[in-house]
Amino acid sequence: MTGKLSTRVSIYDQNYSIGGGDSATIERLAERVDTKMRQVAKETHVVDSLRVAVLAAINFADENEALRGEVEKLQREVGERARALTADLDHLLDRAG
Repeated sequence: MTGKLSTRVSIYDQNYSIGGGDSATIERLAERVDTKMRQVAKETHVVDSLRVAVLAAINFADENEALRGEVEKLQREVGERARALTADLDHLLDRAG
């Protein structure tokens, strides 16, 4: 019987055992969360770890929304460019044929 391996990480001076996934990825993500929580605590002078965690989560959500907007913008630009190139190609094929 194979058990799922877990990765031990420390986030904001608390130890967690996180199961599943790639250990290196889990460690990297835990480091990002720890760094964000420490940054939030330093900037806001909040000491309660739950409040710090919520503020860090809001911060991550805000970053995620900004990135989603950027991805959508890039997708629109790529779509517009693809349509323009398709039109150019169609025009060239019509002239050649």
